[in-house]
Amino acid sequence: MATESGLPFAPVYGPADLAGWDPAARLGEPGAYPYTRGVYPSMYTGRPWTMRQYAGFGTAAESNERYRHLLAAGTTGLSVAFDLPTQMGYDSDAPIAHGEVGKVGVAIDTIDDMRVLFDQIPLDQVSTSMTINSPAAILLLLYQLVAEEQGVPASALNGTIQNDVLKEYIARGTYIYPPAQSLRLTTDIFSYCREEIPRWNTISISGYHMAEAGATPVQEIAFTLADGIEYVRAALASGQHIDEFAPRLAFFFVARTTLLEEIAKFRAARRIWARIMREDFGAQDPKSLMLRFHTQTAGVQLTAQQPEVNLVRVAIQALGAVLGGTQSLHTNSFDEAIALPTEKAARLALRTQQVLAYESDVTQTVDPFAGSYAIESLTDEIEEAVHALMARVEELGGAVAAIEEGFQKSEIEKSAYAVAQEIDAGDQVVVGVNRFTIDEEEPYEPLRVDPTIESEQRARLARVRAERDQPAVDAALERIRAAAAGTDNLLYPMRDALRARATVGEVSDALRDVWGVYTPTDAF
Repeated sequence: MATESGLPFAPVYGPADLAGWDPAARLGEPGAYPYTRGVYPSMYTGRPWTMRQYAGFGTAAESNERYRHLLAAGTTGLSVAFDLPTQMGYDSDAPIAHGEVGKVGVAIDTIDDMRVLFDQIPLDQVSTSMTINSPAAILLLLYQLVAEEQGVPASALNGTIQNDVLKEYIARGTYIYPPAQSLRLTTDIFSYCREEIPRWNTISISGYHMAEAGATPVQEIAFTLADGIEYVRAALASGQHIDEFAPRLAFFFVARTTLLEEIAKFRAARRIWARIMREDFGAQDPKSLMLRFHTQTAGVQLTAQQPEVNLVRVAIQALGAVLGGTQSLHTNSFDEAIALPTEKAARLALRTQQVLAYESDVTQTVDPFAGSYAIESLTDEIEEAVHALMARVEELGGAVAAIEEGFQKSEIEKSAYAVAQEIDAGDQVVVGVNRFTIDEEEPYEPLRVDPTIESEQRARLARVRAERDQPAVDAALERIRAAAAGTDNLLYPMRDALRARATVGEVSDALRDVWGVYTPTDAF
């Protein structure tokens, strides 16, 4: 037997499997170095994890309605999904955006849209996560400007931007600029938030999308932490001190149905990152050593066949995330393999977390699997395998150099192909797909996005351009170009342009004019 990462999975574990194992050195206490047992001493015995539901579709008004329903249902944090044009820094009326407006998330073109998106939502009371990468600075600034209009100071804002462009080159593809310029923008965000939005998590270094592309648990952790090292090095090279920015770094991982390996994966990741930050970078602040992470259940494991079975999958995945010590969690809706989740499906996904938190006993003790022969052995084995894979990335010159050679992408593709072969051969069981199938699926009515959204967004953009002070916008965009060609922090001129009602696409284009766009190297 083997784990998904290819590590040996023994049928029985016992004391011999932990020979030479020093609990004090390997584990520590909860909330203490090396954080194997969790980043906080009390973990969920004090309060549950933050319950987020990733949502966004169509217009800002439609998404705002969904957010208010989720908050009323008991979610404790918002998580914003943006449509593909927004993720790529294009306005809804750009030719390349045709057919994609509002499809996989909400369309945001200007501050007017952002204002509607958070209407009647008190931004000083809600933690907001935004899944946005290349244009992350733009959406963060729009959020800050809307909060300003609400009378909420930036110092009171709490949330996260994903802002992890390196994984886009590896697994997802929504990059815009070349890696060096993308890293410059990322470090400008670090510096800006330290001064302007001190409670904001400036990056969510993401392994989730690598896992969705086919990465094993070991690859997910190794490549994500290697990206983290690259961000740290870039921030240090920009003149920032390690303990100035490292406490606001966060991570984002997947939770699969392979419960035991996932629990061990999370524990190993915390331990590895703590040691890297202390031993390699000399961090002194305990918060700099903590690997705090958000988890999303594995969308790639959901099936369109017998979709109600996904409720069971998601419950198991969520349990793994909680037992592994996540700080916040999104549970996928059972119908996401078919279309955008309906309101009822999203509510059921949230209820899954609430049952875990309030009806089970998993919140009664910290790190309940500590000392388990199986979990501690798997944790050690994952740690060793992750170190070996990270060493290969370092041999290639670090994460960016390895990306440019196509190394991570190639390794993930090999793993994805191997899993596909196992499923096709029936060696890996997927209930309802290659075993326990039914002859006829029950009809299901998915949520459909209104096709008139694109024309509505175009009309909104036309009104904005007609009403705004165009010379002021042009001057603000020129200041962005000047900053991009120099060394000044980009977020200040970007903020001025957005306040003048420049669009997401116009600000992105100002940077494209100076930096160009990235053309990927084919994986070897």
